Amino acid sequence: MNKLSNSLALALGLVATTAATAQDTPTMGVVVKIGGIPWFNAMEEGIKERAGEIGMEAEMIGPTSADPALQVRAIEDLIARGVDVIGVVPNDEAALEPVLQKARDAGIKVVAHEGPGLQNVDWNFELASADGFGEAHARLLCEKVEEPGTYAVYVGSLTVPLHNAWADAAIAWTEANCADKLTLVGERYGVAENVDDSRSTALDVMAANEDLRGFLAFGSQGPIGAGRAIEERRLGGKVHVMGPFSPGQGRQLLKSGVISGGYMWNPAEAGRVFVTMGQMLVDGEEITDGTEIAGLGTVSPDLETRNIITDNLLEINEDTVDELAEKGL
Repeated sequence: MNKLSNSLALALGLVATTAATAQDTPTMGVVVKIGGIPWFNAMEEGIKERAGEIGMEAEMIGPTSADPALQVRAIEDLIARGVDVIGVVPNDEAALEPVLQKARDAGIKVVAHEGPGLQNVDWNFELASADGFGEAHARLLCEKVEEPGTYAVYVGSLTVPLHNAWADAAIAWTEANCADKLTLVGERYGVAENVDDSRSTALDVMAANEDLRGFLAFGSQGPIGAGRAIEERRLGGKVHVMGPFSPGQGRQLLKSGVISGGYMWNPAEAGRVFVTMGQMLVDGEEITDGTEIAGLGTVSPDLETRNIITDNLLEINEDTVDELAEKGL
């Protein structure tokens, strides 16, 4: 009996140790705008890779559509599960503020990306400044266009904060520097998270504006959809598309001259940064001027807005697209 008791105690002790070890492993859930598209597939790989390196349990949750209500629901689920850190790439900052406050009230750390206006976060990080990103694309379009005409602007939706900040910067730069060549047509179109919507909108815009010279498409599916529409109309080289897109998805459209180019950052790197910063927050590490963060470099955080903005832009063109695509981007 004594031997049995000792064996049982030993077994229970092993179970308790295992449970404690599992409990000590930090947990994180990252809620992105939409699941199943190449940009966020790459981000998910980065999340998994970095989590494996540092011994963190991290997963990405991608809603079936770019609906802020679905993001709220996913964050509510993560709160109920009691994760240590929540990451988010917002579709609508205002819609997320209450649930993110709820998360922080529960002691959960919050890291955002592409959410520079969010209040209820520990940190928001960017791999490019909003003004610099928007202006770079506007400058590229202005350089490509030869005859004066009109251009259209895509965003993921009218509530996606960073897409609209990029659009604001691009439109302002064009008005100040390229008004003799380009005039904005209509309002911005909230279709750039969906290839089919981007394509059909492009067909409509081109049909209504014979002098259309280009699209500035902010949202990774926007350049693909607009590019397909231009290809159908056989207007490659006459109507230009600029914007961030996954090189593996848009490589052939770029090589055929349908997509003229764009800029991006590495979404897989953004995924790794999510996990790195999540671990730093769990460990209680302070982020101050001069802190080195893998994937971001040496940072100069804004302690008031809780934004960390760096410059890690990659240009997508004929010389770089193959290499970027081969990296799984």
